Amino acid sequence: MSLDTILAELKAERDRLNQAIAALEGVTRPERPNAAAAPPKRRKRGRAKMSAKTRQRLSEAKKEWWAKKKGEGSGKRRSKSGI
Repeated sequence: MSLDTILAELKAERDRLNQAIAALEGVTRPERPNAAAAPPKRRKRGRAKMSAKTRQRLSEAKKEWWAKKKGEGSGKRRSKSGI
């Protein structure tokens, strides 16, 4: 068998495989009209709106939390070296 014959057979086999792959892709992916023209739209979520009353309530709760957190100091502090 010559090298040219082997190359011709391999190319023929490649062509048959490409046709089989294309046929299988057609079965698994049905064609949609204008599929490339209209990509799916993504909605921007944005930040949730908060009322002034809710913002004030959260502010007060956080201030209370920080006051409690600062008051919890047990006197034990780690040195800068971590020992």
